Amino acid sequence: MFRGVADGDARAVESVARYVLRFACVALVVCASLASVPPVAGDRADTGAAATPHHGPHVVAVFPDPVADGDTGEYVVVDPADGSNLSLSDGETRVSVPPDGPVALSATPNATRNLVDVPVAAADLWLGNGGEQLVLRRNGTAVDRVAYETTEEGERLNATTGRWTPRGLTPREPVATGSATATAFVLPDAPGVPLETLRGADRRILLAGYTFASARVADALLSAVDRGVRVRVLLDGGPIGGMTTRQREQLDRLAAGGVDVRLLDGPHARFSYHHPKYAVADGEALVLTENWKPAGTGGRSSRGWGVRIDSSRTADALASVFEHDAEGPDAIRWRDRRQNATFVEADPASGSYDAAFEPSSVDVERVRVLTAPGNAGGGMRRAIAAANDSVDVISPRLDPSGPYFESLVAAAERGVEVRILLSNAWYDRESNRALVDRVEQLRDRGLPIEARIARPSGRFEKVHAKGAVIDGRTVLLGSLNWNRHSARENREVVVALYGDEPASYYGRTFEADWAAAAGGGAGAVADWRVHATLAAGGLAAVVLAGFVLRQTVEFDIGLETE
Repeated sequence: MFRGVADGDARAVESVARYVLRFACVALVVCASLASVPPVAGDRADTGAAATPHHGPHVVAVFPDPVADGDTGEYVVVDPADGSNLSLSDGETRVSVPPDGPVALSATPNATRNLVDVPVAAADLWLGNGGEQLVLRRNGTAVDRVAYETTEEGERLNATTGRWTPRGLTPREPVATGSATATAFVLPDAPGVPLETLRGADRRILLAGYTFASARVADALLSAVDRGVRVRVLLDGGPIGGMTTRQREQLDRLAAGGVDVRLLDGPHARFSYHHPKYAVADGEALVLTENWKPAGTGGRSSRGWGVRIDSSRTADALASVFEHDAEGPDAIRWRDRRQNATFVEADPASGSYDAAFEPSSVDVERVRVLTAPGNAGGGMRRAIAAANDSVDVISPRLDPSGPYFESLVAAAERGVEVRILLSNAWYDRESNRALVDRVEQLRDRGLPIEARIARPSGRFEKVHAKGAVIDGRTVLLGSLNWNRHSARENREVVVALYGDEPASYYGRTFEADWAAAAGGGAGAVADWRVHATLAAGGLAAVVLAGFVLRQTVEFDIGLETE
């Protein structure tokens, strides 16, 4: 597929972008003010290809293969950009394009009107599922071209990016929601925060997750229904490893108690996985790295990060995401999904851990809501690219051939101190050991980068958090696993928190886990700000000779397996 009259193949552009030679450079580092704030993350949507701005007539989207008999409802959306004397041709038929737009051209306009939010014009244009070339002309001269070789049933071609997306999926822009007071917390130390958030709701609860198996959370939701709160739950319908009998039990309870429970599933699902972990409770937004089950929000296993943001603007931003996802054709009610579902037995986590970090009220200077697909992946990488002094990352795993690790290496090449803390889980052991070895090679060549595998030391069972602290001023926290598949194919939610106070809180927890990973013990909590500043100031320059060739490849899905 390609975009533009003489632009060539957009896939070739993407391919070139994936294979680059990076010159090593001398990076001069000085102690920068810890009050500096990087550019706002997520300024543009992640499209997977370079988007071309349009100032004239152009094709917006093509939907050639609806899930309907005879492809009823297929269409092409054209933006005339106030142009006149326009026509669209598929090589066999030429149809006129109305000058007022954007407009969807369809041979079955009545069916198409139910699928689009732009005016529909009848046009004798039939699209082939085996490939098509569309040419938009003005006064007989070609002004735009779009071509595709094959189709995906139920998916729409974005003519600007050249990517297919399921109909009903609208990539979102980042949403800046201003300043806020928030409650920062980590798990398993503070499992009470998610519960008290749900218990305090009076009007609405919107809970989104990957899996759900917490009896205590179910109790809180059912109590909310009894108080007259409207409660809705949205989950993934086909998690890795299957749905557990425990999840079946809790969802049965919720549905019987009046909770609207839906699961995203089916052959035309808009996402590979619905993987976010958040809740909206009235005017509060709860964003987590953990699942709604004993191992996660229950505080029985995983090291996780979470934040409750007291901000109606942030809550409304997440409510908009929820409404978009829950009202799609792939959102199946639990009673319908349950009929043909199979379930697996799984014992819930039952660990018990003392709290080393209490929740803390923090003032956040700015909040930004990022989502995937759309903007979260690029926003996170741009935040790393803007780092001046330090980047601390906690993640279950990290692909050494992927774009996130590349971003961290690029930061280290500029003299930024990079630390990566990885999961100790048995199923991540081999890949994480390989990443640590790769980082050691880079460190031996002079880069200020280090990676460790967590040692829980009785404080948690395994690392499951997905977050970062950048320059002591920015926190990234959310569900997105640091790989390309999560950013492009899954529904994910990440928040960027700007300010000294949130960065200080998560920085201290990171420092404790980092020190324990080196055998320093759970009590080895240094002043992480001083640590970052001294490390940056003590590094005068880094010299790395030669070239570095990196190939960007697809990584594993990287979701929870238990």
